[in-house]
Amino acid sequence: MSTAGINWFKYSSPATFYPLAGRMIPWFAALAVVSAVAGLYLGFFVAPPDYQQGDAYRIMFIHVPAAWMSMFIYVVMAGYAALGLIFNTRLSAMMASALAPTGAMFTFLALWTGALWGKPMWGTWWVWDARLTSELILLFLYIGYMSLEAAIDDPRRASRASGLLAIVGVVNVPIIYYSVQWWNTLHQGASISFDKAPTMAATMLAALLVMTFACWMYAIAIVLMRVRNIILERERHSEWVMGVLEEEK
Repeated sequence: MSTAGINWFKYSSPATFYPLAGRMIPWFAALAVVSAVAGLYLGFFVAPPDYQQGDAYRIMFIHVPAAWMSMFIYVVMAGYAALGLIFNTRLSAMMASALAPTGAMFTFLALWTGALWGKPMWGTWWVWDARLTSELILLFLYIGYMSLEAAIDDPRRASRASGLLAIVGVVNVPIIYYSVQWWNTLHQGASISFDKAPTMAATMLAALLVMTFACWMYAIAIVLMRVRNIILERERHSEWVMGVLEEEK
């Protein structure tokens, strides 16, 4: 029991987590909508043009949060996969499965917006740059995870096999992050760093952080929605699931 009197371990059970997730979804969805509207307004109408790139840089307010989320979600997915393998917890494997499509979506969005940004800046849609190539590999890892899980009929075996792939693939995340430091690359360095002041105007930074928050809130809301569906599918023979389905009719 925690100091607040809440036994958090009970929420590792699908039966207790399912209603909790349902109560949290509207809050995270509302935060996602409000912060996305605020972030887009700041980024596209308040932040000043860049002194080198003009208004073309504004795609950064979608590209950068998407790229951050693509890496962050993969690490969280691999973490849940590891918990599922180590402790044999059903909910951990379900969370990993629910995270994968959202991570793949953010990875694709990062690559797509990066191409749109790269065309006016570099004169080409794509280069086999270290950062771009490692981000593309991340997309393939997400697709591989989902494909492997779908290819195995037994959910437990599918979770173990895809979980191992997720854990092995996590080595690609630091490669993405440090690629601009380790290799010669066209991709610009980080505008935000833990060891130095931001190299952008305050309104640009505010818009970027608000958009990142919006992406987090969206990811949490959509993953909670997806994991509830996975719980119903995998626990469909349980009495509590039958009761839930009866109530929803």
